Amino acid sequence: MNSSMAAVVQYDLTPGAVEVREMPIPEIGEDEVLLKVGGVSVCGSDVHQYHGSQSWPVNTPVILGHEFGGTVAALGKRVKSFKEGDRVVSETAAYICGKCMMCRTGAYNLCPQRKGFGYGIHGAMAGYVRVPERCLHPIPDHLPFEKAALTEPCCVGYNCVIEKSNVKPGDTVVVMGPGPIGLLCAEMARLAGAGNLIVAGMASDASRLEAAKALGVTHAVNLQETDLKELVMGIGDGLGAHLVVDAAGASAALKSALEIVRPGGQITKVGWGPQPLGFSLDPLVQKAVRLQGSFSHTFENWEMVVSMLASGQINLKPIISVVSAIEDWKDCFDGMHNGKYVKAVLQPQ
Repeated sequence: MNSSMAAVVQYDLTPGAVEVREMPIPEIGEDEVLLKVGGVSVCGSDVHQYHGSQSWPVNTPVILGHEFGGTVAALGKRVKSFKEGDRVVSETAAYICGKCMMCRTGAYNLCPQRKGFGYGIHGAMAGYVRVPERCLHPIPDHLPFEKAALTEPCCVGYNCVIEKSNVKPGDTVVVMGPGPIGLLCAEMARLAGAGNLIVAGMASDASRLEAAKALGVTHAVNLQETDLKELVMGIGDGLGAHLVVDAAGASAALKSALEIVRPGGQITKVGWGPQPLGFSLDPLVQKAVRLQGSFSHTFENWEMVVSMLASGQINLKPIISVVSAIEDWKDCFDGMHNGKYVKAVLQPQ
């Protein structure tokens, strides 16, 4: 085996500081496996890091990519649950302390010392990646890696909508922001029985809104053409949405969410955005609305989502736009940034 591999590396915090570099194949510790990457999907956060617009700390130089699966190529001597050749997907919490209250109660995704692949620790946009055994979940042979690579964003959607929100059959659910996470939140709301399912975006989101229609939402809305409040208040009893998922992150989305949520309803915020709010939160009080944050996912989410992907319950067909080689990373990043692609997957091999 060669001692080096091609990898997509962010080498600085300035905009555009990403390139393909030859990097050493990682050496693994006793509790780690070396994974031959079978598929790694491009996340909006990878694109943000490429543009220098992220709102989280990044340790450069770092190999990008945290949504991935692959084949076990080598095992640390204490690894017992897997063998060479096993097909797996990996969680994103590359480092956790293992000792804090969060780690010890299963909420390790909220460990204050957590570092993730692709920003805190080398990620998977490369031939190989080293992964702690605790991060891995087996996947069946019939689940292709280009779909398996989307396990992570599916888990984000599952945690946000199924675990952190309350959706009942017949509910009106609005998803603000039709990026991959927003679309997968909409898919989870559909599976949970949402009666009216609205996905809202901008004119530049045309391809993503088409994907939303293909997922079977009841309304895919361009906010530059449609008055969202008028639409939502015209549905059912006219009181507003039972649940609004803010997958956009921009402050304007939260302001709009507060306008359209029904009294006693819920807003779950999963989108990141560094800008200040600049508006009153009085409607939150006046309507007695529950405002909930959702971050990352848990072991249980992963086990559930892997089985849903394996059975075909989650529809990824409208979401995966292109599968490309590592060398075509820039087309994938630019395509997701400008709306040409909904979701791109890189396959190193």
